[in-house]
Amino acid sequence: MSKLVIGLAAAAAAYGYRKRVRDWHLHWGATPDEVERELPGDELLADPDVVSTRAVAIDAPPSAVWPWLVQMGPGRGGAYTYDWIENLLGLGMRSADQVHPEWQRLEVGDTPSVREGAETGPDSMRVRILEPEEALVTASDNGNWVWAFVLVPEGDTTRLISRNRIKRGESLGARIGLVLMTPGSWAMERKMLTGIRQRAARLAREPQSAPAA
Repeated sequence: MSKLVIGLAAAAAAYGYRKRVRDWHLHWGATPDEVERELPGDELLADPDVVSTRAVAIDAPPSAVWPWLVQMGPGRGGAYTYDWIENLLGLGMRSADQVHPEWQRLEVGDTPSVREGAETGPDSMRVRILEPEEALVTASDNGNWVWAFVLVPEGDTTRLISRNRIKRGESLGARIGLVLMTPGSWAMERKMLTGIRQRAARLAREPQSAPAA
């Protein structure tokens, strides 16, 4: 098969993906209103190259969802996704199945995505917005990535919305890399969101301890 045929086939596949699948990957689980809605953290990166908005409905109040977000990170609660894939990248993830009180302290300026004692760099994600049971937003120090988790109560359920805003430059290689990254990020984030949903719903069903007399 000639290089021209291979090139044309690859171009056709990429075009078909962009037209038929990419938007579904970028907006998995989100309603049209959620995709268009302005969320906390949008102002931190005004001109991104790509925006993904993904969401799940959780049969639990925000108070049962929030602890799982706060304790995320390597050496903490993990990412509730495919640990073996994360660890192929040397991230040292181990997803927790319970809320750990020692990981519930988080402040603006913290870098929960960096293991304690490790060096930080321009790609380090730092907490920028922290509104308990409402919004947790991190952004890279170089300003190229903003990741927001937003909790929206709806009756007895909570909508957990995850939005990524990413800027990767104008080069052809950067743009191709961004397109290729989309299916992988969808698979990992889908697992993360459904993992949080499962954990939060279970926590909401657990009997609450009576207050001390």
